[in-house]
Amino acid sequence: MKKEYPYGQGTVRWVSTEWLEEHLKDKALMILDCQPNIHDYIQEHVPGAVYMNEGLVRVPLEGKPGVYVPLEVMEPLLRRVGLKRNVPVVVYTGTGPFKGWGDGLEQTMLAYTLARFGQDKVYVLDGGIDKWKEEGRPLTQVFPHVEETDFNAEVRFEYFVGYEEFKAVKDLGDVIVLDARPAGVYEGQGPWMKPGHIPGAVNLPWASLMDEGNKRLLKPDYEIQTILESKGVSLDKTIICSCGTGREATNEFLLFKWYLGYPKVKIYEGSFTEWSLYRDNATVTGKSPR
Repeated sequence: MKKEYPYGQGTVRWVSTEWLEEHLKDKALMILDCQPNIHDYIQEHVPGAVYMNEGLVRVPLEGKPGVYVPLEVMEPLLRRVGLKRNVPVVVYTGTGPFKGWGDGLEQTMLAYTLARFGQDKVYVLDGGIDKWKEEGRPLTQVFPHVEETDFNAEVRFEYFVGYEEFKAVKDLGDVIVLDARPAGVYEGQGPWMKPGHIPGAVNLPWASLMDEGNKRLLKPDYEIQTILESKGVSLDKTIICSCGTGREATNEFLLFKWYLGYPKVKIYEGSFTEWSLYRDNATVTGKSPR
């Protein structure tokens, strides 16, 4: 069945490359380019796109290396890129033609950030600029004129859980914690001071839900559902998405909450980085959650 775009349920939805090209001249549409390096944007971008790097949204806090900036810092940033609450914003990324650093998560990280800080309509470009280029759609090096807005940001606390709440609920029978990291670091030693994963967390690598040749492009719905069933993910459970720093988890949070429409979805922004900071917190190695 052919999808009707924008596709999804609620704040974040998905659009196709065809849809975006058809709406490039819409005045009531904004486009944000979050390719991994500014030189990628300078070299090529979708016409009308404004550049915003995901690195702006997190800074250290009390020993934790990457925590979302406070509201009073984020609001001027969103005003400066021209965000308007009543105007949908399309977010996209790519491998990056200049640096080649892109892993595909830039667009879900920024899309989540925009929703987290109060933007009501966020569109993710399925396939990103890589698919756009493969299809021969227009590119430019022209920078659009951007006028600062009066965007009023607010934190959507209902989207995420903090450390204490996570500890209190993670082992409840109606809760499933997902770890979006690759299997190798879930099972063994990654860059963290502790190995393995949070006890009880089920490994669902975010990349397994994406096209093998383009990590910005979702797999077909039936393939996604097959993967989720194999992991025991069901509509009756509260899903808590986690990973290493909270970045990979944005991919699955957006997917569950707004693409698939699961009723109870949260993201643990601190994820394994925060969990492993505490000496008394146990971790588990190997394939089994426990």
